[in-house]
Amino acid sequence: MKIDILTIFPQMFKGPFSESILKRALDKKIVKINIHNLRKWTKDTHKTVDGRPYGGGPGMIFMLEPIDKALKELKKKNTKVILLTPQGKKFNQKKAFQLSLEKHLILICPHYEGIDERVRENFVDEEISIGDYILTGAELPTMILADAIVRLIPGVLINSKALKEESFNKNLLEYPQYTRPADFKGLKVPEILLSGNHKEIEKWRKNKALKRTEKRRPDLIK
Repeated sequence: MKIDILTIFPQMFKGPFSESILKRALDKKIVKINIHNLRKWTKDTHKTVDGRPYGGGPGMIFMLEPIDKALKELKKKNTKVILLTPQGKKFNQKKAFQLSLEKHLILICPHYEGIDERVRENFVDEEISIGDYILTGAELPTMILADAIVRLIPGVLINSKALKEESFNKNLLEYPQYTRPADFKGLKVPEILLSGNHKEIEKWRKNKALKRTEKRRPDLIK
């Protein structure tokens, strides 16, 4: 997979993309991530990417022209262009899996007050939101999107079986888990998990996952 990210703050991505699973995927060349400074596609000496909104109002709006030029250079036949925006459909694990099957993604990170509406209407395939709240810009949501997508690509995780038992798989939250010691100052691990009876353990886990989901996220099983 190839991911191109359009931002005016490329330095923000250095830490998250140089550690842990994302770094492993990049080192293995399973995924290629390019961080592009949108100012590269501006034409004035100040490298201006935003302007005042027509009709008045607070804040600055990302202009259409730099984004148009960037997409013309980066977009290929199999590219999906995604705009990170509060108006988009809410991101979830199902969408992460769908996007992990794509060959090429371009993620656009608006900043400040937003983006020229003509970008939304004519240049993107999909709009995605990570939740009903406002951040300074779309850089953090883009990092979250990239992490959630890349870890699902075959070969990225050392133990790919772990994906089948994660939260939101089959619309269930993950069951409770424990490790050593079995008894910590009277706080004990459930006996069933120490029994060695894998069939009964599996039944216990499924029951706990269902109860946890019913209590904390009933919307997942409606």
